[in-house]
Amino acid sequence: MPAPRSVTAVDTGRLLLRDLENNGEDDSPAAKKPKSEKFPLNTCEFAAAVAVFFLFATGLFCIYLTMPASEFGRIKLPRTLSDLRLLKENLSAYASNHPAPFILGYCSTYIFMQTFMIPGTIFMSLLAGALFGVVRGILLVVFNATAGASSCFFLSKLIGRPLVSWLWPEKLRFFQAEIAKRRDRLLNYMLFLRITPTLPNLFINLASPIVDVPFHIFFLATLIGLIPASYITVRVSFCAHLAAILRYVLPFPVSAQLDIVAGLALGDLKSLKDLYDFKTFSVLFLIGFVAICPTLLKRKRVYE
Repeated sequence: MPAPRSVTAVDTGRLLLRDLENNGEDDSPAAKKPKSEKFPLNTCEFAAAVAVFFLFATGLFCIYLTMPASEFGRIKLPRTLSDLRLLKENLSAYASNHPAPFILGYCSTYIFMQTFMIPGTIFMSLLAGALFGVVRGILLVVFNATAGASSCFFLSKLIGRPLVSWLWPEKLRFFQAEIAKRRDRLLNYMLFLRITPTLPNLFINLASPIVDVPFHIFFLATLIGLIPASYITVRVSFCAHLAAILRYVLPFPVSAQLDIVAGLALGDLKSLKDLYDFKTFSVLFLIGFVAICPTLLKRKRVYE
């Protein structure tokens, strides 16, 4: 009977060969974990982001230098509803007396915040309704939101892939799969995402160039899809502004009825959650369903 073969030498040789193929890398479960602690941008990408940021900031600062010195102390980015009410009171006279410089500064600030994902654009939208009315307020908000989202789109196209993959890996894979399934009706799907709160607008702005959404589709979906939410936001602040003016003109019962008919006023808001109640969400999802309906009907015909 032949002697049993030594397995120790064979196993040792296999392990040595595997180590040489892996160049000494550790293939243990701990080594396979993603290194989430590592910053996703390399030096060149980070330098490009900083350069673009300072370019925008310098232009914004030059615009603010054109304002009267008396207005500098009144300018503050609103972070709460109280800050917003105070800012509206401080800037009402300047916006009426110097509309062109004020609109230039307002648009520059809004686009800057939207481009670099700085929180607070919802307060800027409320401010537009209070100072400019419903029609001009909606035009301003939609224009600035679309311009800022477009700037964010191109910035993400330049340096956004590692950042988005680091922050939202699962959400990015889901978004990429959904885009791939709806290439033939992509505008309808992007309209649905813009109208409804299915995905955050911040994520859509950053992830769209990464999953190869064409810019013209992104632009049209943003321009059209933001109108319903902009109307809701602008109308609330305008109703508060109008009611405050008419209280000094009309008798108390009439002005009280005006507040009731107009809906929720800015002065009655306790938090931003009051802007979007169940009824508002239902209307937005209904509009979004109408937008995506052609895609659903086409898929049904294909399955049949």
